[in-house]
Amino acid sequence: MTAGASLPLQYFGSLDALDPATRTRLLDRTTSTDDAIRRTTAAILADVRARGDGALREFAARFDGVSLDQLDVPRSRWKAALDVLDRGLRQAMERTAANVTAVHRAFLPSAAEVSPEPGVVVGRRPDPLDRVGVYAPGGRAAYPSSVLMGAVPARVAGVGEVIIASPPGSDGMPSPVVLAAAELANADRVFALGGAGAVAALAFGTETVPRVDRIVGPGNAYVAEAKLQVSGTVSIDSPAGPSELLVIADAGASVDTLALEMLAQAEHDPRACVVAVVQGRALAEALRHALARMLPNQGRREIVADALVGQGAILWVDALRDAVEWSNAYAPEHLLVCVADPDALLPDLRHAGTIFLGERASVSFGDYMTGANHVLPTGGLARAYSGLSTLDFFRWTTFQRVDERAAAALADDVDAFARAEGLPGHAAAARAWARRPA
Repeated sequence: MTAGASLPLQYFGSLDALDPATRTRLLDRTTSTDDAIRRTTAAILADVRARGDGALREFAARFDGVSLDQLDVPRSRWKAALDVLDRGLRQAMERTAANVTAVHRAFLPSAAEVSPEPGVVVGRRPDPLDRVGVYAPGGRAAYPSSVLMGAVPARVAGVGEVIIASPPGSDGMPSPVVLAAAELANADRVFALGGAGAVAALAFGTETVPRVDRIVGPGNAYVAEAKLQVSGTVSIDSPAGPSELLVIADAGASVDTLALEMLAQAEHDPRACVVAVVQGRALAEALRHALARMLPNQGRREIVADALVGQGAILWVDALRDAVEWSNAYAPEHLLVCVADPDALLPDLRHAGTIFLGERASVSFGDYMTGANHVLPTGGLARAYSGLSTLDFFRWTTFQRVDERAAAALADDVDAFARAEGLPGHAAAARAWARRPA
């Protein structure tokens, strides 16, 4: 069943009536199966790895239309961008930085030790990474919020060096608001680099760009694919792609609120995915009409329309438990729960990048201001990946202690294990301690 001509969607109908092919199309949102994107990205990565800065300059000319005299943006440009930043915007960005700092500091990991048996101690210690790269998208819009979401938690974690990469504009520099955010976040270096080329430079290093230990931050399909392809060389957060929103709503939800939230996420990208699962056909029909009514007034209506036609859906259910089951299968980046008692559903909502409980918890608040991170898994990867946090900026060092009495007690069992696995050297190393006095 499809919507009327006034608002074509990928799907409009009962969740129970979904045929297997449509269900697969709605659930499979990955871009990694796009052969053209995969091949183009692989070629860019190989070129940057082979030719370094030269390849990066050629890509800037080809994709961004600029000739780059230098890849590294002088710190004086960041400071100047912050100094002239609109006062209201600066205040908002400072508030975001403070909230992100507070939230992420509260979830810092700590070291721990355990003694599984007398004389044996095993511990784990979180060690901040030496250097991380934060990708801040450009192109259709500049995203200073992504700079803050990546760089501030890295600073909270104690990362040694924080590097920002963001596409250059017509002047050869990233957007001034991105530079201002880099200064606010106390980043160490900023490079005027975008797309898969930026990911390649951060992953492999060039004459100018240092190699990092982890790359974080959202991007378009090419950035997501590039991160996926370099993940055997450098650690990544997750191969995040176009924005996603799943809304669960009961019959008492405000139709206009639901429509506004869907339109807000659809304006990110023509490939954004916005889906609502609502209680009852009447609410579904009302929501479809609200979207059609509001669409012409959207500032980015062409992008919104493309997203709704390509990936938009409104499904209706009789029972909210069916919406919860669908949500866990869909595993959205953003999940907005507009029901009378959202906390009652929370324990059963297992797969989502971040969950917004109640109509007042607008996804836009989370995108910018609450302090939770907006760098989140997409494409159904919320089944296994989490949103960006301080945990992404640590590696864990495991350490072990064994005293003499414990060594003697362990020796015989380890000897038996090692001989069973055909490792006589291991067995001999263990037996040596069985003969030593406690």
